Amino acid sequence: MTDKRARLQGITLAGQSGFWDLEQEAGRITALRPTPTGGGGYVMPLLADVHTHLDKTMTAPRMPHRAQSLFDAIEIMGQDATRWTDEDLRNRATEGLAKAYHHGTALMRSHVDWSHADAPRSWHVLNELAQDWRGRVDLQLSSLTALDDLARIGADIAPALRRDGGILGAFVYRNDDLATHLKTVFDLAETHDLHLDFHVDEGLDTEAQGIDAIIDETARRGMASRVLCGHGCALSVRDPAEVETLLGRAAEAGIGLTVLPGANSYLQDAGPGRTPRLRGLAPLREAAAAGVPVMLGSDNVRDGFFPYGDYDLIDVLRMGVLMGHLPPEDWLDGISARPAAWMGHDLSLRSGGPADFIHFDATDLNDVISRPSAVRRVWRDGAVLSPFHGDL
Repeated sequence: MTDKRARLQGITLAGQSGFWDLEQEAGRITALRPTPTGGGGYVMPLLADVHTHLDKTMTAPRMPHRAQSLFDAIEIMGQDATRWTDEDLRNRATEGLAKAYHHGTALMRSHVDWSHADAPRSWHVLNELAQDWRGRVDLQLSSLTALDDLARIGADIAPALRRDGGILGAFVYRNDDLATHLKTVFDLAETHDLHLDFHVDEGLDTEAQGIDAIIDETARRGMASRVLCGHGCALSVRDPAEVETLLGRAAEAGIGLTVLPGANSYLQDAGPGRTPRLRGLAPLREAAAAGVPVMLGSDNVRDGFFPYGDYDLIDVLRMGVLMGHLPPEDWLDGISARPAAWMGHDLSLRSGGPADFIHFDATDLNDVISRPSAVRRVWRDGAVLSPFHGDL
């Protein structure tokens, strides 16, 4: 459906009180006006998914068994990766991007496994897709390399990232000689003017304290707003007083935190024939209270790490709300404004801005979270997207 001119009357607008009329023409919002009458639905900005894995996505049917731990998932996904082709990668990642687009995601960052000096085929394929999808889902790419390997091959990876506009990423978990290896990574980031995105402390071991060293190095280098830490599962089992102090330091250093409720709750404390007790959810409420920018992401979708999901950030927010006891309206920015700003974009709704938004048949965000079946209409350039049925 294409509307050269359209008006939504009596809507509830995310982050605003009262009711509003929204007018748009030729793909731009021409007016946002308060109105005394409601009942027109709920409107929110488009969404930003700052932590995904498009190289692995949609491989769940090929997994030999359900992963029993993070490292089991790494093993079975590594076996599958030996069979990836350009066509396989392109088809799976395209499906993921299409799902995200039709759910209302405008920005995405995907981590890409990178274990040798030369760029993997997935990096080349996803760079091509980033060009193809520009303007629909603007895609950033981050390398993902085990910290010990990155200290060895980072000098080959970093120039390629700089050339392609990528992010330098590392997997950090109980590494020997941690401080030295992190110094090498930060040196590379400074030399090549790269942002950093870490998978850190993704386990339930209280001795996993990689994030402490990352905070120290970020503060020492003055790299505020350039270092993002994902997962932080070990923070959920460390001493609360110690964590409170640590989060205060993280806020002062200007580090961001991405919490991944799907895959973390699925893999942490997993075991055959038993109900998990510990879900590995990083202390996102405490982090936000300390002043840390906290975001939520889809992480793995339908692969060996997490066999579910649909690149629907509203579903991710719903998981976060339920697991973290979050007030929904206070956390919408965690899947929209905050990660968008972290990726260098602005998705806010304003008069004169693009007519890009999501309209729910719902009274407010609590209603959206409570009713997954609430009708959703994604507007892009002043038109409602047709429902996605697997065709592009």
